[in-house]
Amino acid sequence: MRVYVPLTLPGLAEAHRTGELGSGPFAAYAVTPALREWYSSEDTEELEYAALGRAALASLRLLAAEPDTVRRRVVVAVDVPDGAVTAGPDRSADPAALGEVTVTPTVPLAKAAAVHVDADDAETDVAAAAEALEAAETGDDDAQSAVDDADDHELLWYATQEIPNLVRPA
Repeated sequence: MRVYVPLTLPGLAEAHRTGELGSGPFAAYAVTPALREWYSSEDTEELEYAALGRAALASLRLLAAEPDTVRRRVVVAVDVPDGAVTAGPDRSADPAALGEVTVTPTVPLAKAAAVHVDADDAETDVAAAAEALEAAETGDDDAQSAVDDADDHELLWYATQEIPNLVRPA
């Protein structure tokens, strides 16, 4: 099963340093029945893109909690055995939980398929979105607009061999 793990650049650097994407259990996002129903598509590629988007939003939450972190969302795509993933308790009332799964075992970073990261030019919009996220989640339309502006930036695809360049200090 393909899962999408939300991180920050420091989180990716730590994974690179330790060689582990996460020491389970940890949260990730995947094509779940609830996500499939919400997105109402049977196209696997579209559904995986939706799961990636959910992970990008979770990465934004991580950034909101870490104000001194570089304002770029990071998502690592990794394939894990189906038995390594469980859907959490039904939190269907919580929109943040849509597509959320728990990965139980430790996952070596070497198992990652790709890394998705915002381009440098997204940092201003991502910073504004991280600042506005809490207000957006309580229904503030202006704050939601800031979050949507960040979401308009496509995450760039990187091969796992490029991780050292992504985490190297500028």
